Amino acid sequence: MTTTYSNLRDIDGRTIGIRCTGGAIAGIGPDVTGPDAVDCGGRLVLPAFVEPHVHLDKTLWGETWQPGHRAERLRDYIDNERRVLSANTTAPEERAARLLSQMLRHGTTAVRSHVDVAPDIGLAHVEAMMRLREAWRDRVDLQFVAFPQQGLLCRPGTAELVRAAMDMGVETVGGLDPAGIDGDPEGQLKFVFDLAAEKGAGVDLHLHDKGELGAWQVERIAEHTAATGLSGKVMISHAYCLGMISSGRLEKIGRRLADLGISLMTSAPADTAVPPVEALTEMGVTVCCGSDGIRDSWSPLGNGDMLERAFLTAYRFDWNTDEDFRRALDCATGAAARAIGLAGYGLKAGGRADFVVIEAANAGDALCRRPPDRVVVRRGAVVAGRLED
Repeated sequence: MTTTYSNLRDIDGRTIGIRCTGGAIAGIGPDVTGPDAVDCGGRLVLPAFVEPHVHLDKTLWGETWQPGHRAERLRDYIDNERRVLSANTTAPEERAARLLSQMLRHGTTAVRSHVDVAPDIGLAHVEAMMRLREAWRDRVDLQFVAFPQQGLLCRPGTAELVRAAMDMGVETVGGLDPAGIDGDPEGQLKFVFDLAAEKGAGVDLHLHDKGELGAWQVERIAEHTAATGLSGKVMISHAYCLGMISSGRLEKIGRRLADLGISLMTSAPADTAVPPVEALTEMGVTVCCGSDGIRDSWSPLGNGDMLERAFLTAYRFDWNTDEDFRRALDCATGAAARAIGLAGYGLKAGGRADFVVIEAANAGDALCRRPPDRVVVRRGAVVAGRLED
């Protein structure tokens, strides 16, 4: 089936059309039109948003209001999460599906979700997310990370569960604060990278450890990446430490990350240091933004809108120029796609026909106003919203 969308404006302000055939972009440009083309009324078109870091299995979207929880230690938040989720009787895939509906409506068509594995829940969350993926495969591309939220080596049996999750089809091996949670940074990193190399998988590590301890672990992650040949398949999530070190040390680490194709994810939190996105991007590091938790036991904040997450990134760094806004948008589109290895992404001939149509003047206007009425196209077909004059 072929569908042509005409009278669109691209990020550079040009009027273009997009012809979609077989789920891909067959043609794109000023001359692409046709008698049966869908007139988009001069609206802005952006590539569909990519969510590179969320926890679908732990969302409480659609459940009874759950206020946040304050604690001094990361471990306290983790323990509270177990209490909240163990008392919840709604299936994880049902809660996750509600959130996916919200994310799709806002324009996200590809998602990487971390999925908990632990001795007290076994592989139940992985099984639930596999059912979710099958149910949603015609609407959203889902990738999963086997995530040892309660610790990998410090919780006997967890490493075996991570391996079992990979055998079930999970694409990425996860980890969490090799020093701060497991207390055995080399042990955790060796297991994670050896398993990823064995399975031909990627690596995505949560790193909350701050300052020099965190920076040292980033360097060790780089060494393990090089040793296992996993360049281009590793992401470090959060990495607060990179916002806490000297510019000279940042330069050295940033160049190493760029050389090895190690990407970074930030949720742009307001309460701690974050990786300096602009400086790292200029070094060649792929830096994306992600939602992290959305309405869960950690916090009721978050709404599944990656355009808002890009705005929060710009807000966190006080960006306000057109160049800044493009950089922020890239964190939720192109950079996010590269970070999770999403093939064929982008508004280009031969690319996947996934895009968002927004009534906005330009990229900056879209980012700053975040208009709620959006038309979402996936594989060439409208899957959310309506095109009406």
